[in-house]
Amino acid sequence: MPPVNVLVKPASSACNMDCSYCFYRDVAANRERGFEGMMSAETAEHLVAATMEYAEGGCTFTFQGGEPTLAGLDFYHNFLRFEKKYAKPGVTIQNSIQTNGYLINDEWAAFLRDNRFLTGLSLDGPADIHDFNRTDRMGKGTFNRTMQAARLLEKHGVPYNILCVITGRNARSIEKIYRFFVRQGFRYLQLIPCLDPLGEERGQAGYHLSCKEYEAFLLRIFDLWLSDLRAGRYISIRHIDNWLSVLMGRPPESCNMNGYCSIQFVVEGDGGVYPCDFYVLDEWRLGTVGEDRFAGMLNSTKAQEFIRASLSVPQECKVCPYHFICRNGCRRDRTDAPDGTIGLNYYCEAYKNFFDKRARQLNEAILLLRRGRPHR
Repeated sequence: MPPVNVLVKPASSACNMDCSYCFYRDVAANRERGFEGMMSAETAEHLVAATMEYAEGGCTFTFQGGEPTLAGLDFYHNFLRFEKKYAKPGVTIQNSIQTNGYLINDEWAAFLRDNRFLTGLSLDGPADIHDFNRTDRMGKGTFNRTMQAARLLEKHGVPYNILCVITGRNARSIEKIYRFFVRQGFRYLQLIPCLDPLGEERGQAGYHLSCKEYEAFLLRIFDLWLSDLRAGRYISIRHIDNWLSVLMGRPPESCNMNGYCSIQFVVEGDGGVYPCDFYVLDEWRLGTVGEDRFAGMLNSTKAQEFIRASLSVPQECKVCPYHFICRNGCRRDRTDAPDGTIGLNYYCEAYKNFFDKRARQLNEAILLLRRGRPHR
């Protein structure tokens, strides 16, 4: 059995910010009950016990939201206590958290350091870009609070990366964003395309990322990254790292590059379990921790249906020379085919044009990496 990854939402959909493109607010709005409550200590204990019963080799708990720090430090102290209580020989436990940084102070940073939480910090770039979409509940920008969090994480020696959401506007400003990140000393970046609202025709949201904008983003960010690589500076950008890994004969680390869905075990505040962060919806609820076992949920008809629906390969992919690396991307970005099956990725042309135009440079990057020239 492979290592188990569990994504925990201890504060459900609650958040202290009001980001315009928040995909989880949209997901929650599509459930009968959007806010599933703060996770209780009892539910957390059931979750840890069930996970450790199922786990072999390794186990990772990733805390997301909403905003997971709203659960409070006591919740995490209890969670770590449960990890020790139910730990079993041969299973390594790791913890990580994705936060907007709004509540990060010295106490939080020391906790994350002392307990080795890999931390993701959501930051969209310099103030004018970040504050355009990422505001607090009063509509005020959050850039200064987020940067303060970054400096506190550095002060306390917390390993962290930056997560930046790529909207159409952000895609057009990617050079400014990238150079800002590099100047600030951020070396580990995730640049993820925004998601249009569920059930809405693409292009209606004000933050929409078009295929042309995404293609321009892919080309420009790669060129900027390669320029630094040639100069001996390695900036880790997750999607580029994954493409290079595939080209060098290794499997991708990111699930959206596998070509099919797997069961992620997303656990909401009430203990409900779902297959994927993008599909925490009533129709995909697999069970409840404390009532159902992970093995049973994984083998359930609903879980297998979720996986099976993602296996369809459109004819365009079957004849595409880049399918081996693109693999039709994330299910959430795929469009519905006329026969009702999950069809071609919305960004298909962006990927094809990128690989057409940068095949030689990708090979150059591999040669540089194999020579060990760049240093982190």
